[in-house]
Amino acid sequence: MTGHPVQVWWARLEDARTGLRALLDPVERVRYDSTVDPAGRGRFLVGCALSRLVLGELLGLPPADVPLRRVCPRCGGPHGKVHLALPPDGPAGTLVTPAAYDHSVAFSVTHSGALVGVAVCRDGEVGLDVEESHADMDVDSAARVALSDAELAALYARPAAERQPAFLRTWTRKEAVLKALGVGLGVPLRELEVSGPEHPPAVLAWPARLATRPHMMGMADMVVDGTHPAAVAVAVAGAGAGAGAGNGEGAGNGDGAGNGDGEGEAGGVRVTVHDGSGTLAAYDR
Repeated sequence: MTGHPVQVWWARLEDARTGLRALLDPVERVRYDSTVDPAGRGRFLVGCALSRLVLGELLGLPPADVPLRRVCPRCGGPHGKVHLALPPDGPAGTLVTPAAYDHSVAFSVTHSGALVGVAVCRDGEVGLDVEESHADMDVDSAARVALSDAELAALYARPAAERQPAFLRTWTRKEAVLKALGVGLGVPLRELEVSGPEHPPAVLAWPARLATRPHMMGMADMVVDGTHPAAVAVAVAGAGAGAGAGNGEGAGNGDGAGNGDGEGEAGGVRVTVHDGSGTLAAYDR
């Protein structure tokens, strides 16, 4: 998998203006209105609105008509991983263009703290993750849950000051891979082993339940606002087992604060970074 193109938009909690609520469908509005935590409500609104604006542009649909669905695999409720639900003949009751029949489009939404991101690609499943760095993070507790024995040993071989950024780089890579495969945290993170932060992003060991799944995995690292680590992964089914490699730090040193787009290639993934805050502001002006 060479240079698989992925587009990433970064926005922020402060972009959650009331006018964006018009983009939500009835199910999303109920969830938005019932969310008590203001920050959680804002992140949900930004993620929904940005996804609809980006996908609407790609599919040639009005943003409010983009058919987003969430189904929890455990209880069937409307709060699972969000995905496009385009029927074979296009969205019912809408005037569609040929682009709206494009079932090759996949996307992923992530948020952490004040950061919200949306990644989109074609002809592969995409996973995006970002983690907001903060001084009071309990790295020891999180590492025991997320890292394999080998990864733990490598982490504690580092000076204490280097452990949080190293852990977050590893965490974002793992989350991006599991999101791309559509399994999320249903697979224990300790069973998925990735390359060390100073090495090109790659999967070194798969959990048993994923090891026989045929796919090619491409990965790239990103940094948002020069501080917060992020990663994107693209899985192409049936392409043979493997993992991408390459130094992705240059693939996403852009952000959504109006500081311009960024572009780079790493690990079989070519990332273009866009200003998600500007995209939202252009709609809600």
